[in-house]
Amino acid sequence: QVQLVESGGGLVQPGGSLRLSCAASGFTFNTYAMSWYRQAPGKERELVAVSTSTGGSTNYADSVKGRFTISRDNVKNTVYLQMNSLKPEDTAVYYCNAENSRYGLTFRYWGQGTQVTVSS
Repeated sequence: QVQLVESGGGLVQPGGSLRLSCAASGFTFNTYAMSWYRQAPGKERELVAVSTSTGGSTNYADSVKGRFTISRDNVKNTVYLQMNSLKPEDTAVYYCNAENSRYGLTFRYWGQGTQVTVSS
């Protein structure tokens, strides 16, 4: 049974930091690219950061470059999102995503999401 369980969300003041975690199970973690998405109220879900299966390459949305860092531990089967210098516009539900394409098929899994609220 595939599970992606996010944690670490909460309320933080502007300029503060949070570290999100996503613990994965039920699939071969080190063969999947891992991503963080977010969805703010009334907006579409957007890609925030992505890491290749080895963690050797990462990419970020322009809005978070220089402030957020995605990392992964392929022993602990966990992916992280370190968020610094948070802004009110970072407020959203953050989702963990796992994706692997093989045999012409795409396998994609989602976590349940964790709320991040940036407010004074």
